Amino acid sequence: MTTENINICVFGASSRDLRQEYIDDSYHLGALMAKRGWRCLNGAGCDGLMRAVSDGVLDAGGEAVGVIPQFMIDNQWQYDRLTSIIATGSMHERKLSLAKMSQAVIALPGGCGTMEELLEAITWRQLNLAPKPIVLLNTLGYYDHLEAMLNHSIDHGFMKQSHHRLWSVAKNPEQALELIAQELSQPSLTPIESKY
Repeated sequence: MTTENINICVFGASSRDLRQEYIDDSYHLGALMAKRGWRCLNGAGCDGLMRAVSDGVLDAGGEAVGVIPQFMIDNQWQYDRLTSIIATGSMHERKLSLAKMSQAVIALPGGCGTMEELLEAITWRQLNLAPKPIVLLNTLGYYDHLEAMLNHSIDHGFMKQSHHRLWSVAKNPEQALELIAQELSQPSLTPIESKY
């Protein structure tokens, strides 16, 4: 698969008052995506890391598209600076739209919502419903404990050994995008085992 005209779904916190390192990495990721000509798709949030990655993309001349449930728009939680905003009827429709529109997923640090979105993406890949690269941007070691828990699940037989390949972990934005480019341009010839 060519790595041109790629849509990257970026999950991440909409929380305020985060450490600057998280904001800087998110902004830098967005700028690097724009330089590659990759479009950012996210949840359209006006705060936190969602806003930071959108700003990085837009400031570098790229496109950032937000997908957000109508009730969040009604509460004015959307970021009006985005290239475009797509309204959905529910949270589930939001995730389904992001999955259908994107060729890869990057998870920035985040709370319950981000974790839920990330784990659903991993599950969909495990079930071959959305077989696309998934990268965790591990700023400040944020995802160390989650990766340990997933590996623990594999070690105890709740997932298959090859399921280590359902996701990758990147130490910085440059590596996150390189991991996606590599997987899109040179898919593994060894299939990931079915869950069943």
